Amino acid sequence: MPRSVNVVAARARRKKLMKLTRGQFGRRKNVWTVAKNSWEKGQTYAYRDRRAKKRNFRALWIQRINAGSRMHGMSYSVFMGKLHGKGIEINRKVLADLAMNNPEAFKAIAMAVK
Repeated sequence: MPRSVNVVAARARRKKLMKLTRGQFGRRKNVWTVAKNSWEKGQTYAYRDRRAKKRNFRALWIQRINAGSRMHGMSYSVFMGKLHGKGIEINRKVLADLAMNNPEAFKAIAMAVK
């Protein structure tokens, strides 16, 4: 009796992955083993960089808050320490946005903590 294989499912699985690698360069888009490895590596990078993105944005917000607070004669650490000391609950994302796009509001906060 001949060997029975589920070609329909196997082809569908390969076709689905090949569709995901469409647009990549060279053999990554049309050779099964290369495409599979490329896609798997891409998934690991995506997983890693979803976490790195959070770190990068926090660092960016800190730099912007530091630049804004130094305009008002304080370092970042002093500014944040006084902010928490006064009990003002504003997160870094909002503070960075205010420092960039609304300097008057940031100045009001800086004067409130001085």
